[in-house]
Amino acid sequence: MRQLAATLSYRINKVVELILIVLMAALVIDVWIGVVDRYYFSWQFNWPETLARYLMIWTVLLAISTGITNREHIGLTILIDRLPEVARRGALILADVLALCLFGYLFWYGLGFAASGQSRQAMIFGMSLAPAYSAIPAAAGLAAVQTALAMIRDLGRHHVQDQAQKA
Repeated sequence: MRQLAATLSYRINKVVELILIVLMAALVIDVWIGVVDRYYFSWQFNWPETLARYLMIWTVLLAISTGITNREHIGLTILIDRLPEVARRGALILADVLALCLFGYLFWYGLGFAASGQSRQAMIFGMSLAPAYSAIPAAAGLAAVQTALAMIRDLGRHHVQDQAQKA
C-alpha cells in the first residue's frame, strides 16, 4: 500500500511539474512581451499584466502540491524532534490529518468561490473570472490528494533534518 501511494504521488507530481514548467514559460514570455511593449514599441497592450497575475496565481497554488510531495514545506520541528519515536510519529500523522482537513475545507468552499467567478468578468479580457478562481479548488484538491498519499507513504516516519546538519 505504501509503495502504491509513493508511485501515485510521484506520477501525479511529475504531471504537475510539467504543468508548472509550461505556466512558468508562459509567464516569462508574457512579462517579456509587457517589458518590450512598454520600453521599446509602445504597442499599448493592456493584457500582459493581468495575464501575468493569473499565471502567477495558478503557478504558486499548484506548486503547493509539489512541496507536499517532497515534504519541503516549512515546519516547526523543534518540539517534535525532541519527542520519542512513537510520539513523534503520532504528532506527524496528526499534522498530516489536520493539513488534509484544511485542504478539504479549502476545496469545498473553493468550489463555491470558483462558481461565483462565473458571474464576474475580467475587464481587460472580457471573460469570466471562473478560470482564475478555479485555481483555489484545483490546488486544494491536488494538495489534499498529495497529503493523503504522503501520509500513507510515510506513516509518520519522515524526519526533518536541520540544514546545518546536512552540510
